[in-house]
Amino acid sequence: MDAVLFDMDGVIVDSERYWADIEEERIFPAAGVPDLQASEITGMNYREVYDYLDDEYGVTVGREEFLGIYEEAAHEVYTERAVLMDGFRDLCGTLRDRGARLAIVSSSPPEWINLVCERFDLQEFDATVSAEEVDGPGKPEPHVYRHAADEIGVDPTKCVAVEDSTHGVASATAAEMTCIGYRGADAKELDLAAADTVVDGPQELRATLLAQ
Repeated sequence: MDAVLFDMDGVIVDSERYWADIEEERIFPAAGVPDLQASEITGMNYREVYDYLDDEYGVTVGREEFLGIYEEAAHEVYTERAVLMDGFRDLCGTLRDRGARLAIVSSSPPEWINLVCERFDLQEFDATVSAEEVDGPGKPEPHVYRHAADEIGVDPTKCVAVEDSTHGVASATAAEMTCIGYRGADAKELDLAAADTVVDGPQELRATLLAQ
């Protein structure tokens, strides 16, 4: 293992619980799809969520209004609600001491990643990669992980990705990375079976990463 690539939402921060509530109670009803479960789109970039919902169900609001609701919610989630994973700083320090390169690989836009990094003063990463910065579709396609591997100069087969969503696991494995499926408090129901291994919580994640 030469590098560890962390998804942000649901891994570095426990934001998925808030996103699920906001999507199901606020965003989906506003878009005319009130019965949709958030798990159907977890891990996707919010701009691609609009296209997906429009293709699959037909939405009742315009793109800019839809994206604006997401963007307003993001500020609330990342600056007021989300909490950093227990022991995350120490885990990053230990991985660094072992010579591993570190990256954030997220479907969230760069502005949202910056909100998290600034709030928690995260400076441990060799790269932060948003799906919006990549030429090609986001998760579950492999492009964002392949791009991240190029950014940090590590062969994908020597990278370990930590993902909490079905789409994220699919993306990392398609990029030929070893993938750890991370079940935080809010990922109990998501299908992570395609991951190489699945862990429950920060302590199991730490033990698994340090055994690589």
